[in-house]
Amino acid sequence: MDTITIKDLTFKPFIPEAELQESVKNVAKQINEIYKGTSPIFLGVLNGSFMFIGDLMKSIDLNCMISFIKMASYEGTESTGKVNELIGLNEDIEGHDVILIEDIVDTGNTLEKLYQMLQEKKPKSIKIATLLYKPEAYKKPYKIDFVGKEIPNAFVLGYGLDYDGYGRNLSSIYVLKD
Repeated sequence: MDTITIKDLTFKPFIPEAELQESVKNVAKQINEIYKGTSPIFLGVLNGSFMFIGDLMKSIDLNCMISFIKMASYEGTESTGKVNELIGLNEDIEGHDVILIEDIVDTGNTLEKLYQMLQEKKPKSIKIATLLYKPEAYKKPYKIDFVGKEIPNAFVLGYGLDYDGYGRNLSSIYVLKD
């Protein structure tokens, strides 16, 4: 892994692909154990979760449904503080176990809006799975049930995460170089 430049910023290697895949498998193992014998609905938050949910589903041994919702709260490297729902949920989740799949949980603004939206649809339960979690940045009351990896409060990209739409295709995670 070498440093990379995307647009006007330089990023250095942070989490290699093999380590990410191990984290994904650990999350899948926990979910498989907890939901054994049930049929949860996995709800991926686009665009960032697409690689995580794709790899996660390869290790899920449950009878399940997969759907997606698209939310947005970032411009460049900063959270706008405002969350927009861009593509809504079409499935009926009432009475079902729902597992939200996030690429990263930092401020929790997107998660809070999404959680509130889903609660109105009366699911049996809502659990949250994320590949990356920034405990220093997270200040919301919702429990993060499945965490692939805790990271410091730094801007990262790759493996679905982006900088102005670029870098999602990288198989490893990179962090903004000082």
